[in-house]
Amino acid sequence: MAKKSKFEIAVIDKIREVRKEKGISQRDIAAFLGKTEGFIGQIESTNSDSKYNLNHINRLAYEMNCSPKDLMPDDAFWEDLPDKKK
Repeated sequence: MAKKSKFEIAVIDKIREVRKEKGISQRDIAAFLGKTEGFIGQIESTNSDSKYNLNHINRLAYEMNCSPKDLMPDDAFWEDLPDKKK
């Protein structure tokens, strides 16, 4: 199972923060994306490798009446990337 990167976790945390500030539930997020509430719970869980993709972020920004930039962390993250197979 692939683990979430620091950046992916930061994006998920930021989306959670914005949705809570706006009084939006996981159920609402699921409806916006045409997904199940369980899938959104998996995204927000550290025990799952589920995550948002760029299309999800775009749709959430539209539905939450904000910019996609508002759903991204302010800082970049250093990640140890796996070596490419030659």
